[in-house]
Order: sequence, then structure tokens, then C-alpha cells
Amino acid sequence: MNLPDLDRIDPEALAQSFPPDFVWGVATSAAQIEGAAFEDGKGASIWDHFCRQPGRIQDASNIDIACDHYHRYRDDVALMQRLGLDCYRFSFAWPRVQPLGQGSWNEAGFGFYDRLIDALLESGLRPHATLYHWDLPQALEESQGGWLSRDVVARFADYAAEVARRFGSRLSSIATHNEPWCTATLGYETGQFAPGHKSRAESLQVAHHLMLSHGDAVAAMRAVTQTPLGIVLNHTPAFPAQPTEADRRAARIEDGLGVRWYMDPIFRGHYPADAWAHVGADAPRILTGDMARIGQPLDFLGINFYTRGLFDATGRPVQGPGRHGFTDMGWEIVPEVFAQHLVRLAREYSPPPMYITENGMANADRVLDGRVPDTERIAYLSAHLQALSVAMSLGADVRGYFYWSLLDNFEWNSGYAKRFGLVHVDYDTQTRLPKDSAHWYRDFIARHRSRR
Repeated sequence: MNLPDLDRIDPEALAQSFPPDFVWGVATSAAQIEGAAFEDGKGASIWDHFCRQPGRIQDASNIDIACDHYHRYRDDVALMQRLGLDCYRFSFAWPRVQPLGQGSWNEAGFGFYDRLIDALLESGLRPHATLYHWDLPQALEESQGGWLSRDVVARFADYAAEVARRFGSRLSSIATHNEPWCTATLGYETGQFAPGHKSRAESLQVAHHLMLSHGDAVAAMRAVTQTPLGIVLNHTPAFPAQPTEADRRAARIEDGLGVRWYMDPIFRGHYPADAWAHVGADAPRILTGDMARIGQPLDFLGINFYTRGLFDATGRPVQGPGRHGFTDMGWEIVPEVFAQHLVRLAREYSPPPMYITENGMANADRVLDGRVPDTERIAYLSAHLQALSVAMSLGADVRGYFYWSLLDNFEWNSGYAKRFGLVHVDYDTQTRLPKDSAHWYRDFIARHRSRR
């Protein structure tokens, strides 16, 4: 898919190309910013435990303090208000509100989210919540085997129903899971993320339990709230490294394991046949009725997009040419693939309205003379918004965009070395400094708002 010249994007015209009711926001997750890891009755998460295992985190850091959002949330909400945002996507920390992952609730933990939601609404920001952004209560990992246990599916549905019962009327949406591919593949196959297992068979069984818990959670929440419900999936479209049949087959399998493994159960009622055949004996155990439980009707679909994957005939990843460069994560910048993929989803799946729930870049930002001149992030943001506009003109029903992330934060096994934020965080002082990209995004939103 060809895009207009990305070096000649007119921000005014681009802003005016989005519908008047399109919404603009930012996203974060509890484990990455909240800190207060053991305060006010919060239980340990698998990431609290993982960070304490030598060699797991590249800079040997942890999430005990992170961005101290638990104590500084009012300042962060005020910061978002100054940026002119419409909405904010955050996650609940399951072990903060239910320390053991089952049994009694922690009212002090719920109190924090009650105050946060109030502050957002008072500031004119619509709260969009995610129930699970990877921080499983460690107690469930130890007592039941975490997501390897089918019993955890029921525990998650109980948790979802309680959050929806308490907060549903004040939330603009609730997503069950954020990026189940990451939970399953990085947590259970490659060992990069908590809990650090290395088994493809475990990974695929976990993926099935995650999808089943998603469906059961949607059903449980529907019984107590009318809040729009959905899921957030990360998509890294796969392409052949060379135009050979062997490379195309390998890319198709990667697409099956990364994109269709999560889309097809929800929208087609089955796992993709080619990927299922490929995994052979590692395929998950599925019980009668599971697929019907997974395929609950959704009100929205969240899509997280960062890059693409190129694969050779053996299935090994190959670095792309980087025509638009690479992020500080080493990810190829491919806005044209962003547009192409959204159109593909619209045409192949006819999903409910989509939201871009994450899109952004890590950049080697530096504070210079009291500002952060992150021109690379401005170019990234501008190019991807151009691509989004093109995709929408070709039929992709997208209703909003959340930049990842509001703040520089804990970037999982990379620790604090990678900076994705619109706002620079000095981790020693917790000083927040909006980067040049934050000012660009603020001005872009204002241009769009002028047509409402």
C-alpha cells in the first residue's frame, strides 16, 4: 500500500481528515507506572517476583517505585488535561484489588482506582480500563500454576465481574486482556517475560486459557454492566523475507500463530487450521463448548501496532530494510503496513469498531536545555496518523487512537533503558517533562477539535 509522501505531511490537513467524534488519548499499564508495589495491602504480582530473579531484567531494576503514579496520579491527570486529551487507557492491577487472586477484596486497592477515575472524570477525561496487563497475582502462580491452570479462568471471570460491578457505570470501556500473545509467547515459550517458562506446548495451552478467560469475563461483565466490552490484541503482521514460496509459507504460519491464533477464535469460532497443523503435538487441549465461550460478541476491538516481521523459509526473523528507520527497540518503522493491516482486518473479519489502543516508539531521548527534542517520535507519530487516516478512508472503522505511552516507564525485561513516553521521567526525582512530541500531539488534537 502506497502512502502520500510522509516527508510532506500537513498537520492541519491531517487533523481535519479524522471524523469530528474521533477520540485521542494515551495509554499506560499498572505494573509499568504505579509503583507502591507492596503498599496498602497489595499482593505480589508475577512481575514483582520475576524482577527479583537475577538476570531477568537487563538493568537489574524492579517495579517497586516505577513512576510512582500511585502517589502522583493527580499530577499525571492534570498533565493529561493540559495536553488536551479526550481519554486515558489504564489497567487495574489484579493483585492490588485481590491480593491472592481469589477470596477477599482489598478495599484500599479499589479506593485508589476510585480516586483515579474520579480525577479523570472531573478533568473531562474518559477512562478506558484494561483488566489484565500481565501482572497476575503471584499467589495464583504458586498455588494453581498461573495461566497453565484452567481453574484460573474462573478466578479471572470473578475478578472481571467485580471490577465491572463497582466501576462499569463510570468507565467508557473495559478490555479483558492486553496482548495475550505476549503473555503466552514471551511468558511461557521464550522466557523473556514473567513467569519465564520455555515451552511451546505450555505457551499454546496458556493462550487457550487466556482466550477462554476473555470470553468468560465478557459474559460475567455483561450480567452486571452495559459498559462497552472488548479485548486488546497486538498484531505484528508477518511477511516473507524473499518472494519465494518457502518464505511465503513460513510467513503464513507466523501470521497464523501471531494474528489469526487470537482473531479466529473470537470471530470465526476456531483456531487457524494451518497453524494448528504446524504445532502438532504442542496444540492445546480444548474441551467441548470452549470455542462458543470464547466467541462472545464484542463492542470494540483494540489493536496494538508497532512493527512488522519478516521471515525466511526456516521461520527465522530477518531484519527489514528500514526505509523509515528503526526505533530504539530495533523495530522497523513501517507506517504503510499499519494502514494495510487495518484494511485487511476490516475486510477479512468485519470486526466491531476498532481503537488503536497502542502505537508508539522507543527513542533515545535526552533532556537538552530544559526540553526533549524528540523529532524522531514526532515523525513516527505523524506518519502513523497519516497511515491511519488512509486506512479509515479505505473502510477501516477506527474510532480512536491511544499513543503508547503517556510516561517513560518500566519496559518489562528492558527495565528503564527504553523510553516510549510523550513525557520524560527522571527516575531519581520523578520529575515529569513533556517532550516536544507531547506539544506536537497537543497541538494536533487542538487542530482536530476545532472542527467539532
